[in-house]
Amino acid sequence: MRIATYNVEWFDALFDDAGALLADDGWSGRHAVRRADQLAALGIVFTALDADAVMVIEAPDHNGVRATVPALEAFAAFAQIRARRAVTGFANDTQQEIALLYDPDVLSCRHDPRGEPTGKKGASDAPRFDGVFRIDLDIDTTEDLVVFSKPPLELACTTAAGAAFRMIGAHLKSKAPHKARSRDQVMRIAIANRRKQQAQAIWLRHRIEQHLAKGETLIVLGDLNDGPGLDEFEHLFGRSSIEIVMGEGGDAAAQLFDPHARRALTRRIGAVTATARFYLATEKRYLQALLDYIMVSPDLAARQPHWRIWHPFDDPGCFRIPELREALLVASDHFPVTMDIDL
Repeated sequence: MRIATYNVEWFDALFDDAGALLADDGWSGRHAVRRADQLAALGIVFTALDADAVMVIEAPDHNGVRATVPALEAFAAFAQIRARRAVTGFANDTQQEIALLYDPDVLSCRHDPRGEPTGKKGASDAPRFDGVFRIDLDIDTTEDLVVFSKPPLELACTTAAGAAFRMIGAHLKSKAPHKARSRDQVMRIAIANRRKQQAQAIWLRHRIEQHLAKGETLIVLGDLNDGPGLDEFEHLFGRSSIEIVMGEGGDAAAQLFDPHARRALTRRIGAVTATARFYLATEKRYLQALLDYIMVSPDLAARQPHWRIWHPFDDPGCFRIPELREALLVASDHFPVTMDIDL
C-alpha cells in the first residue's frame, strides 16, 4: 500500500464555488502560474504517485458556499486517479483544509475525532482538536488558551483485508508577524507564535500517546512546518515541534519514526533532506526545507516501510523524467512524500 502526504499550494484557487475545476488561463494562487497549467501539473504528479491514500494539505476551502469533498472528488475524476473518494474533518477559516483522498476499493476511512469537546474555558487533557487546550506557554503560572487554526484530521481506516489503523493529518503553523512595526515587535510576536506552535505540537503529542498506550497502529502525516535547526528561536525552547511529536528522548515504545526526521535530528551539519522549495526574493535564490513527514508507530516501523520524497532534483527517478520534473515544480512549492508498506 502506498500512503502519501502532499501540500498543494493554493489548491483552493483552482475551483469555483460549485467545486468545478477552473482549467483556464486565469492566474492561480501560485506566482506566475496559470490555473490550467497548475491543474495539468497536479494531474501528472498525482498520476505518477498512484497512491492508495493522499493526505492533502491546503486542500480546497470548506465554508458556507464552498465544500472540500466535491472539489477534491472533481479533481480526482479530472486526473483519473484511483484515490477518488475524499473525507475531511473539522473545517477552518484559513482556506486551507486538511483532507484525505483515498481509493475506496482498497480502504475505508471515516472522520473519527477523539477527546472531549470544550467550551471557551478549554481543557488540559488533550481535548478534541476543534476545542481549546489549556497550557502554560511561558511559565508564568498562568494557563494560556490555545486553538488549532487548522484542526488535525483524525481518521479511522480499515483495509479491504480488514486491517485497522489510524491516521492523523496535521498542518502545524507559526504565523508570520505581519502586524509588527519594529524589530522588537517582530521578535516578540514571532516568539509568541512559535510558543503557540509548540503548544499545538504538545497537544498533538498527547493524543499520539493515548493511541500508543492502547496499542493502536498509527500514522501521523502532513506539513509540520518545523524541523531541527529550522529557525533562530529553537534554542529558546530546547526542542523542535518535530522532536515533540515524535516523542524524542522518551520511551522507545512510544516514539514515532520517520527516516528523514531521524536523519535531521542526528545530523546538524552536512547534507539536508528537503520536501519544500521557496524563492527568496530579497536574496534572489531558493531555500529548501524539510517540512513534510510521514511518521509511524513502532509496529509499522518494524515492517520496514519504504519512504520517498518526490523531489524533482534530488530524486533520480523524478529527475530523469522531464515531464514529471517540471510538473513537480509547477504544481506546488512542496513535494509529495510517500511511504510504501505492507498493511
